[in-house]
Amino acid sequence: MKKTYYIFVAFLMLISASGCKKYLDINKDPNNPLDVQEALILTPVQLYTTTNILGGFPGSVAAYWTQQLALNQPSPEIDSYRITPSDVNNTWSFDLYPAIFNNLRIMIGKAQAGGNNGYAAIGKVMLAYNLAICTDLFGDIPYSEAFGALDGLKPKYDRQEDIYKVIQQNLDEAIVILNSEPSGINVKADDLIYGGDFPSWKKFAYTLKARYYLRLSKAAGYNASAQADLALAALQNGFTDNRDNAKVTYSGGDKSQNPWYRGTLPGAGGVVLNKTFVDLLTANNDPRLPILGLAGSGGGFLGRESGTDPNPNPKIYATVGPKVGGYLLLDQVGPSAPVYLANYAEALFIKAEATLIKSGPATAQPIFVEAIRQNMLSLGVATNDINTYIIAHGILNPANPLKSLIGEKYVSNFLSLEAYNDWRRTGFPTLNVVVNAFRPYIPQRFPYPSQEITSNPQPQQSILTSEPVWWAK
Repeated sequence: MKKTYYIFVAFLMLISASGCKKYLDINKDPNNPLDVQEALILTPVQLYTTTNILGGFPGSVAAYWTQQLALNQPSPEIDSYRITPSDVNNTWSFDLYPAIFNNLRIMIGKAQAGGNNGYAAIGKVMLAYNLAICTDLFGDIPYSEAFGALDGLKPKYDRQEDIYKVIQQNLDEAIVILNSEPSGINVKADDLIYGGDFPSWKKFAYTLKARYYLRLSKAAGYNASAQADLALAALQNGFTDNRDNAKVTYSGGDKSQNPWYRGTLPGAGGVVLNKTFVDLLTANNDPRLPILGLAGSGGGFLGRESGTDPNPNPKIYATVGPKVGGYLLLDQVGPSAPVYLANYAEALFIKAEATLIKSGPATAQPIFVEAIRQNMLSLGVATNDINTYIIAHGILNPANPLKSLIGEKYVSNFLSLEAYNDWRRTGFPTLNVVVNAFRPYIPQRFPYPSQEITSNPQPQQSILTSEPVWWAK
């Protein structure tokens, strides 16, 4: 089992602090450099991605807004759309820019200068992955002027379309390296995702290319059929089974625990399953419910309806299941459960949607079924239960095949940011605004951080959270 150690996080931030006075003021003091090996940068960057981003504030908010999770607290709260610029300061000014972007650029530069191309390739994939998260949440973001900024410079925001070109460029450059035999220092246990297995990184890079090609299927100026062709071509070199899944597995010790486990500990904030998600799985007799969830004190699965119950009982609602990171007394699975960056089932859902665009539902149907099957297999669902479910729910809706495809992908992508991205891109699953909502709409984006608005005012910062990002239009 791969192990993660939070001690690296302190060292990571030391690296960032040595190079930047503020998150955009990088490499300010060339007379006081801090030189570290690539291995000491890679581990904490991967850990930051899964712990602070995917399992942290962004991942939690996405799960609340897509009504997979709810907060067992009186409204208004984040699950009823109460989000302010100050709420996202840490995500932008602590996690993404200094801890991830800056350190990845340091690692890539050092690896390229030293001929350690394996680290450069992995760094480029991780940079592309996190750039996509940042731009998908905020829209236009600083990039071209953000690194190496001089004192007093207020870096412009690059258009989201241009960021997507940078994302694909980084993935292409990584693939070029991975197609050859990466030279220099061997990447080993410091790579928490694949342990330095470069063929797996190549599959991951191609799968991400497909994800981001299909993301632009409805973007202004882009053609859905052309994006589907690009996605299908990339998937020919992408994931081929569940052994390819990109994930970080935690050791389960006090300093290395799955972030969803930490969030579901008693007194940690009351994270429970949402009524929308529980009702969907219950109505479909979905065998994944007792795996993804843990029943409440009454022995059944009751989901909380966000915005209701001003004095919620902390024990009656179902919560996150230990197999995906949830808390259970004396359980040894939850704290060591993996956090996934991408998986084979998602690759199959992408392939099914791209095939639907190109060839119609009949051709997409068997791929759709296999996507459901592979997700269930990865969760340990019994074969008979898988077959029973597929007979009942494995047929694409003739009137609206995309609705049923994304509906199943929504369940498969439990606790994944991709569920929020798919909802914004396709409108599925159909979600209603919660009762007693702080805003009369489900936010389409994060607000820009208050610290950024103060220190680097830009025209884009006036955009409302009701405004879709560029690719969702």
